[in-house]
Amino acid sequence: MADAGMGAPPCWELAFDADGDVDDRQRDRLLTRIVRAGVRDLVVFAHGWNNDRVQALRLCNRFFEPFPALAPRAPLGYVGVLWPSMRFADEAAPDFGPARAAPPARPSLDKGSRHALLEAFPGRATVVEQLARLLDQRPDDAGALDEFGRLVRLLVEVRPQGPQAAFAADIDAGGVPQGDPEMLFGDTLSVCGEFAGALAEAESAAGVRAAGPPRLWDGAHELLRQASYFTMKRRAGTVGERGLGRAVGQLAQAAPNVRVHLVGHSFGARLVSFALRGLPRGVHTVKGVTLLQGAFSHYAFAARVPHDSRAGGVLHGQQNRIDGPLVCCHSRHDSALGTFYPLASRMAGDFRSLTGLGTGGLLGAKWGALGYDGVRAVPDTVALGLADAIGLRLPTSGCVNVDAAAVVRRGGPPAGAHSDICHRELARVVLAAGRVG
Repeated sequence: MADAGMGAPPCWELAFDADGDVDDRQRDRLLTRIVRAGVRDLVVFAHGWNNDRVQALRLCNRFFEPFPALAPRAPLGYVGVLWPSMRFADEAAPDFGPARAAPPARPSLDKGSRHALLEAFPGRATVVEQLARLLDQRPDDAGALDEFGRLVRLLVEVRPQGPQAAFAADIDAGGVPQGDPEMLFGDTLSVCGEFAGALAEAESAAGVRAAGPPRLWDGAHELLRQASYFTMKRRAGTVGERGLGRAVGQLAQAAPNVRVHLVGHSFGARLVSFALRGLPRGVHTVKGVTLLQGAFSHYAFAARVPHDSRAGGVLHGQQNRIDGPLVCCHSRHDSALGTFYPLASRMAGDFRSLTGLGTGGLLGAKWGALGYDGVRAVPDTVALGLADAIGLRLPTSGCVNVDAAAVVRRGGPPAGAHSDICHRELARVVLAAGRVG
């Protein structure tokens, strides 16, 4: 990302494929240029769901924009991490305008979402068109919904053959890997019914749809969305550990005095967290990690989850790889994480070993996301409001939860404020976490 007209110090992009592989020449050029530019503090930002490179770069530029003025004396550099993700067209892009004010009268797969699916799942054009046709026709029979579920499984490749297979879970239940997602292999009619009910509730609360019975094809559309995001979640862990973690280690060799500050939004937060697992031994250049509306389990860093003594987070102890704090910004206005993430996580079998499905608060407690209510079950985690986080000195180690609801609050259904992250206050949190300026 050569200077994109924002008047900032050096700014670059670093792109990975779905398996975490990077273009070696691009990476080597980046390392050389960071050294030549005399960068002392490098802010590395990983996007969450985005449909293409242009949109991802716009987000990076928009997020980086406040930093030079906030730390005018710091020799800052910026890297935007690009990876193959996607979002549906009915969701707001981060800080680039609201989502549609109201959902369409009938669920459909519009041109933008079809294009995004084709980019995220190359070689699946026929499957995408069949899914779009079913959503458009809405056949009134259970067999059509079963066929829709089959096509969704085929699209997202629930049993991947490559490196991604080992990166789906946030919780390790006694060494047992996560099984096949129940939302894809369970009864499609029941799954669509649950998603339809959750979607209708979220839209009714936002005042965009009159009260009425949930519609199963709304739930089918949501099943496609959540299955796609299950794949993005799995992909984010792969790119983080196999890609970004290694690249940060190589930077530490080339420029050991450069202080690295990792930032991630949504699944990008999962990506930068898994990068900690990929750091080579002896690398201590990561000075802070800031998670913005992180779309993964709030128990991911826990040694044990409260509901099962055999289960623990797959990132347990990884916060100790940071020479600084792990800061988790969360917001109650994020309905993507507050409503749909717990439901999809339970349907994906993230807590397959737990008994009871749970409803309401219990559902969120078991299957919640740290971008909604912060890091859970990690001793000595500090909880702060946003004003205190940017007005006081943050802890120099451990986990810190920051309630960012004061600024992360805009957005309509289905995602709510999930993408409302481009704020000067959040840039200040990143700088405070890394003790910059």
